[in-house]
Amino acid sequence: MGAVASAALLLPLLSAAPPATAGPPVPGSLQRQFAAAAERQGVPQSVLLAVSYLQSRWDGHGGAPSVTGGYGPMHLTDAVTALADAPHHSHGTEDARGDDARGPRHGSASETPLPTRDRLPERLRTLDRAAALTGVPAEELRAGTAANIEGGAALLAAAQRASGRPLGGAPADWFGAVARYSGADDTATATAYANDVFDVIRTGESRTTDSGQVVTLAADPDVAPARGQVGSLGLRAPSSGPTECPRTVACEWIPAPYEEFGDGDYGNHDKADRPASQSIGYIVVHDTEATWDVTLKLVQDPTYVSWQYSLRSSDGHIAQHLPLKDVGWHAGNWFVNAKSVGLEHEGFLTAPDSWYTEAMYRSSARLVRYLAGRYDIPLDRQHVLGHDNVPGTVTSTIRGMHTDPGPYWDWDHYFRLLGRPFTASAGPEARVVTIRPSYATHQPTYTGCVKAGEACAPHGSGAVRLYTAPSLDAPLVKDVGLRPGGEESTTGVNDTGARASTGQSYAVAERRGDWTAIWYLGQKAWFHDPKGGRTAVDSRGLLLTPRKGLAEVPVYGRAYPEPSAYPAGVPVQAVSPLPYKLLAGQSYVVGGRTPGEYYFAPTFDTAGHRVVRGQEEYYQIQFGHRIAFVKAADVRVRRG
Repeated sequence: MGAVASAALLLPLLSAAPPATAGPPVPGSLQRQFAAAAERQGVPQSVLLAVSYLQSRWDGHGGAPSVTGGYGPMHLTDAVTALADAPHHSHGTEDARGDDARGPRHGSASETPLPTRDRLPERLRTLDRAAALTGVPAEELRAGTAANIEGGAALLAAAQRASGRPLGGAPADWFGAVARYSGADDTATATAYANDVFDVIRTGESRTTDSGQVVTLAADPDVAPARGQVGSLGLRAPSSGPTECPRTVACEWIPAPYEEFGDGDYGNHDKADRPASQSIGYIVVHDTEATWDVTLKLVQDPTYVSWQYSLRSSDGHIAQHLPLKDVGWHAGNWFVNAKSVGLEHEGFLTAPDSWYTEAMYRSSARLVRYLAGRYDIPLDRQHVLGHDNVPGTVTSTIRGMHTDPGPYWDWDHYFRLLGRPFTASAGPEARVVTIRPSYATHQPTYTGCVKAGEACAPHGSGAVRLYTAPSLDAPLVKDVGLRPGGEESTTGVNDTGARASTGQSYAVAERRGDWTAIWYLGQKAWFHDPKGGRTAVDSRGLLLTPRKGLAEVPVYGRAYPEPSAYPAGVPVQAVSPLPYKLLAGQSYVVGGRTPGEYYFAPTFDTAGHRVVRGQEEYYQIQFGHRIAFVKAADVRVRRG
């Protein structure tokens, strides 16, 4: 959220303010807290509400920090405290390249040292400044909504005073203060953030928060902010370069290196000529497991791995690292890497019950819309994947695949921002359902956020749990790839074995009362889908099943060509099935059809790189929590 004032201005402004409490919410109290804080601090109420909406959508998250250590509705940052209370671990042990033609390339931020308070940028320790401004203890600013809102209002007021402008007045005169509140250190990001805040003021918002309260910001369509104020903030110009971003976001060029080490080794990505050489068909959503500064150091390390874009949590700032024509090493599956764009979202709090800011969601959605339009990528969950939806390449890689962004990423909200909300497209008793629980109120218990077996804090989730029978007492379905010994899946937050997420579509196997069964990993899997609170919507889609005469067909983690397609000098890549079976009588939703394809790029010298395509074609399916592929010759397709 950036520096808001000089040291001389960081004086208590709220010595007479009543103490804030973290008690249970009172109906309507949150709206009144915004009004009271705005009046005391001399901040226009619409400005305070809109800033809070862009940070947290007015949610308190039960006092839990965001992925960058921000607390409460105003996202007051105290990263040191947040880090001390959270584990620091990676999501898996996968080979980021996922290419059998060369040695593995592992990338894990888990060994990076935790930052100390004096080494954190000011945007990650705004709670300390809010405490100095208000005289309210830090713990109260973290846990109490009234105190948190007061602290945010004090920061905005300090920013306005630092600019030499009076408190109060019209919202339009607060554009510079809002830009400063973002914490951005460059003019483009600060301006984009403030533009978003004033868009919220212009259109208005109303929603029920995670504490069950309705907060409303009335629309002010005629507000005309003084955008020229940003020029006086003393911020740097963003790094220039060949960025490929929409004009509606702040984007700078921070390139990843392409460097040769000798002995045939090089890093940290591959040169290519997409889409002329290969189509781009996927966008993969990740989180970084590192601070912003560490993330940038990692992607600029030639011995590390790479992705196309990084997005900062506090303000939605975007850094591009690779030209889109080149291939990053990010998804752990070479077939997906070669045909995808990777988006890393800042999140060093790897405890998965942390949350993501609205500023980052919005910036990410704009980038995804731009990429989808540029490369004709369908805006659906078969093509906009989480890292946790990317399949292992072969049986031995399944257990190490990453699980980010996890069950707390709000896919429903994300796709609403993309302009593709998940709505019913078929009547009752449809053959296809699309998962869509109510994120805020759907709070299944997960374990292992902080300690193995220990329950995570209650939190909204876009994922439903899958059972072997229509009962909450039934065992969870098994994933033989994750647990070859046949053990049951668990409620662990990183266990994807019995989980279906918002936007994923599955073939209906059976309906019984308040339960729906889907075909999942070769078995019937039940999820609770009560009439009064549906966790899925009825949908349409193409379904496939084994062709007549086949009792089962193999399932693959990549769509590689047949051996005869490989020219001399290009080693044949094995088409190895995963340990699952698609059985006769089962159906799965089709995500697309693709020819077998392999990008051969094991050398620094690109002269020998080849794209190998065969006659064998594959269908992509939603097979479990992750996608998978089956050979087109093995199945028949019908409309569901």
